[in-house]
Amino acid sequence: MVGLLAAGVVVAAGITPIAMAAPSPVSKTSIGWGTCDDPDLADAGAQCGLLSVPLDYAKPNGTKIKLAVSRIKHTVPDAQAQGVMLVNPGGPGASGLGLATLGQYVPNGAGDFYDWIGFDPRGVGSSQPSISCDPNYFDFARPNYIPVQASDLQAWLARSNGYADACQANGPILSHMTTIDSAKDMDSIRAALGAKQINYYGFSYGTYLGQVYSTLFPSHVRRMVLDSNVDPRGVWYQANLAQDLAFNQNIKIWFGWLAKYDNVYHLGKTEKAVETLFYKIEARLTFHPADDKIGGDEWVDIFLYAGYYQSTWTDLGDAFTRYVHDNDVANLEDEFLGADGLGDDNGFAVYNAVQCTDVQWPQQWSTWAHDNWATFAKAPFETWANAWYNAPCLYWPAAAHATKPMKIDGSKIKSALLIDETLDAATPYEGSLQVRKLFPHSSLIALPGGTSHANSLYGDACLDDQIAAYLADGTLPARRSGNRADTTCAPLPVPVPESAAAPAAVPAQGTARAAVRSAVRPR
Repeated sequence: MVGLLAAGVVVAAGITPIAMAAPSPVSKTSIGWGTCDDPDLADAGAQCGLLSVPLDYAKPNGTKIKLAVSRIKHTVPDAQAQGVMLVNPGGPGASGLGLATLGQYVPNGAGDFYDWIGFDPRGVGSSQPSISCDPNYFDFARPNYIPVQASDLQAWLARSNGYADACQANGPILSHMTTIDSAKDMDSIRAALGAKQINYYGFSYGTYLGQVYSTLFPSHVRRMVLDSNVDPRGVWYQANLAQDLAFNQNIKIWFGWLAKYDNVYHLGKTEKAVETLFYKIEARLTFHPADDKIGGDEWVDIFLYAGYYQSTWTDLGDAFTRYVHDNDVANLEDEFLGADGLGDDNGFAVYNAVQCTDVQWPQQWSTWAHDNWATFAKAPFETWANAWYNAPCLYWPAAAHATKPMKIDGSKIKSALLIDETLDAATPYEGSLQVRKLFPHSSLIALPGGTSHANSLYGDACLDDQIAAYLADGTLPARRSGNRADTTCAPLPVPVPESAAAPAAVPAQGTARAAVRSAVRPR
């Protein structure tokens, strides 16, 4: 991470302050700020509170729910402040309270000019109510992801149906969990803060939330940073199929990396040899789970993050080789639990509640079967795991409220900075190119060859310094003609195993970056 410059240096570079507005006359509630329960937020000097918003914005005087909101205020003189910066880490279903601390990771002191606002979207975390359906849904030794046997197919369909049924206990909120609802919540936060406009930093799904917000409330947007852009043309069924192809490509890149360091991992000297071994173990565990816990499903889930972040490569390489050569099942169990594992179900419940009602999914299993078998033929790694992750949408109790995807319109947004690594699997790069078309006053920074997802403010000086410049005074890379990035940065270097060479310095991630890493889901 580039060292922070004194605030005066940034002011000299041309920061334009933004005045705070008087409280909006349509905002009938405010946020009662107090001490944060989370110790990391408390140590950072954050304030936390709850904001009441309508359950149904068509009935503004009806039932209310509460959003959990956090704030770390600007540290520059008030006359130099640049307004509020709302942050969303993705998911959908991820807690964003911890991201009030994200400003400290912006180089050159540019984060000091904003009030950083974290929030748990409706249904998430500390917001009230916080929804959940079945906390044991991801327990060990589930049916085989790949439904070769009729019994596995029927078991997964029954599980998906059962999960959707269990979610009905959450009540009316399930019919009001769309991205449009969350965008309106963001505008309620804006009004409660007394701001005429917001600045916004969104990761992964958070980019789609930003797209929807800017379509609904274009005059309320000042600056936006959108890292790892959802392609709005694919929400959400086609987007998941596109992910399957991209994750398959990235896991093969990781297999090739393991082969390069065969003297360390001893898993095969070619990408193909490592791949063959990986799927051989998956097949064996499918029928003979290790310790009656780690089956083929768990094996795939453990290694999913190798296709998601290059920073996981060495740790997952160790897990792979320790199982192959030392039969270390306990370590696999730890890796499974650490890679989301059983969890508390809130994130998965919200994920479904949003995606199953944002748009109408195919209602016939025959459509899913055809499309996923066709995709599996080209991309065996993640296809069926991803299909079953989304299968509750077949039966979702609020599916009748689903609509067609919102038509995203960024033509009225005066400024946006887009970021993406070109081999990002969770949000394939084509999505960022499409968002660039829809936002004609945006600029796109691409990181060619990078396979990591939502990786900004993580120590890449070329990228992070441009983010700082944009947040400081609105500077964007010059817009180029054609369907391409406006500028590029080299991604962070791939890791080197410690036993192969001295490891490269790893940027400190802290609470906020750890929250993003654990929150932005690859599915």
